[in-house]
Order: sequence, then structure tokens, then C-alpha cells
Amino acid sequence: MDQGIRPPIRSPSGREIPEEIDPVLEELVRGIIGQVADKWTMLILEVLEEHGTLRFTQIGKLTGGISQKMLTQTLRQMERDGFVSRKVYPVIPPKVEYNLTELGRSLSAAFCAVWEWAAVHHADIDASRKAFEERNGKA
Repeated sequence: MDQGIRPPIRSPSGREIPEEIDPVLEELVRGIIGQVADKWTMLILEVLEEHGTLRFTQIGKLTGGISQKMLTQTLRQMERDGFVSRKVYPVIPPKVEYNLTELGRSLSAAFCAVWEWAAVHHADIDASRKAFEERNGKA
């Protein structure tokens, strides 16, 4: 039996699948997906990408429908992960501004690809949903 190097395993899309996945990297990826799959993180990324540096209340208004508590929690998590920077000005009342870091901009660019994909495929998704509802008596 040949003990040589095995050919790489590939996914159906053609991407190479590593033989072993680093458990630290896997945990990081799962955590990032869990966070950014959260609608508030995605919406805040979009707002900051479109408008640049913003104050807390501006982010809340532009995001729409987010409570102050959820906005605070989401911005803290995004700051912790390095997606946003927070600048506090020593004035009264306090002035705090947020903006995307380079890391946050790169993540925002990755989500831009999702928007582009959705724009191309939205009719297909709508058709699939309608067909599903018709098959399941919910039309």
C-alpha cells in the first residue's frame, strides 16, 4: 500500500478542506459567526461603514429599533473584538464617538459580498419560498 501524500479533499464547491482543523481557529470562527450573525452587529457595521464616525445616539437612530441596552452591549462586544474603536472626549456632557477599525472594515467588506449575493439571488429565494408555502398549504 502506498504511504504517499494523499490528494486534498475538496468540498462540492471545489474548496480544499484541510485534513485537520485547528481547534483554536474553529472556536474563533464559530464565535465570530455567532456574533456577526446577530442582526444588530450586522446593522451597526453597515451604519458605520456608510456614515463613518458616529456618536452613540446617532448609531441608535440610524440602526432603528435597537434599545439602548442592546446598542451598548453590541458596541462593547464589537470593541472587544476589535471591530470598532471608541473615543471618549473629556467634556460634560460626555461625548463618545465610534468608528470602524481596519478589522471592522474588512468584516464589513465580507458582508458586502452577502448583500451582492442576495441582490443576484433574491428572485430565486422568493420563488423557492412561494413554492414551499404552496406545497405545504400556506399560500
